Amino acid sequence: MSDEVTGERVVTVARGFIGTPYRHQGALKGVGCDCLGLIRGVWRELYGAEPEVPAPYAPDWAERAGEERLLAAAARHCGAPLPVSTLRPGDLLIFRWRTGVAAKHAGIAAPGGRFIHAYEQAAVIESPLVPCWRRRIAGVFRFPEIF
Repeated sequence: MSDEVTGERVVTVARGFIGTPYRHQGALKGVGCDCLGLIRGVWRELYGAEPEVPAPYAPDWAERAGEERLLAAAARHCGAPLPVSTLRPGDLLIFRWRTGVAAKHAGIAAPGGRFIHAYEQAAVIESPLVPCWRRRIAGVFRFPEIF
């Protein structure tokens, strides 16, 4: 299956999570998930099992740890980060809230300049990838091909 077809499948699966309530550390469609849980749930539907299960984490884990755990995990499972200019639907997006702090939000690029993410205190939604989101992108990663 080509990268493009894989990307379409990623978007379809991610859109199936829209409306799932936000639940810290959750990863179940229709039950609850956070941004990492959305990625974990999409990965399970695409590949059958998660490549690793994260240890429990607090909402402020990135600030306290000071490590780029999210970027490192994305690189372990999706390969080296890509230039933002190559972003296409189905890509994994990692966001950094501000300079000098670890990246701690994730989403999936969707067609039409949009992305799918778990929005804290709400649900999984599809949002426009407006400039204020785009400039926070810390990494773009492509899901592995589905065979």
